[in-house]
Amino acid sequence: MLRSAHVNDIEEMNKLVNHFAKKDLMLPRSLSELYENVRDYYVCVENGSIIGCAALHVFWKDLAEIKSVAVKENYQRKGIGRQLIQKCLEEGKALGINRLFALTYIPEFFERMGFKRVDKELLPHKIWSECVKCYKFPDCNEIPLMIEI
Repeated sequence: MLRSAHVNDIEEMNKLVNHFAKKDLMLPRSLSELYENVRDYYVCVENGSIIGCAALHVFWKDLAEIKSVAVKENYQRKGIGRQLIQKCLEEGKALGINRLFALTYIPEFFERMGFKRVDKELLPHKIWSECVKCYKFPDCNEIPLMIEI
């Protein structure tokens, strides 16, 4: 079942995202960051447990980011990540946002959904509002991708 995240989901989402962050597959998210942005997140739930999550974070009138896409390993390759991203794309379109981007260590996943690699220079709002706070800045090796909807 795919639905909007609730505050009661945050601790489980934090464990899921940070599980992959420890493997250097994504950036970590703190509990406070997840609580502050709970409205951005969707979760996939099975048997009362969070098995996947993703967020759509609006940056500007025409730009939003899909971030924190994580699916438990034993549920991967079953279309859950694709469903979560599709939900974010649908919300972006409903909000009137025509460009969505992702920063990822696994670009092939997003490319299969129609995202194209772009230069980070196209993401000034992201770079100066969030990236400068990251412990990996400016030596981050995440790959930026974008899709126009």
